Amino acid sequence: MGVFRDFNFKLLVIDKLMYQDEVIQPRFRIADVLHAKGATGDLWKYLYEQNLLYTVLEEARRYFTDLEITPDQLAAVEELTTDGGLEIYHQCSPFWDGEDDLFDVTSLDDLALLPNLRVIHGGDEAMMAAPGAEDILKARGIAVG
Repeated sequence: MGVFRDFNFKLLVIDKLMYQDEVIQPRFRIADVLHAKGATGDLWKYLYEQNLLYTVLEEARRYFTDLEITPDQLAAVEELTTDGGLEIYHQCSPFWDGEDDLFDVTSLDDLALLPNLRVIHGGDEAMMAAPGAEDILKARGIAVG
């Protein structure tokens, strides 16, 4: 199993495998988890009252941190997408507005887990929070655009 160092990088991989390609099932739904905990009615109001609107919810962090991704699944990832509208971001922080660095990737060490990654769509913004990102991606032959 691949061990990720950067949680936000792992989220990009999970989004690809769970929400885009549907390789990892079942899809995680934070609303189901919160409703099981007793959150009823307006989810926005519930999270607002808990002061949790613009943070990664602990239930999602724990689930995605613990989620194991097989070497075969990692090898199948040829492209990633970084975009504030990714489904996984809405599962981690349902009302996140994309106006801060909550999901910025700060390390590219986890690229080693994706031997067949060839392109990162939108990576010019989200990946550039990682030191030396442009040089690292270029050296690995990973296109950004």
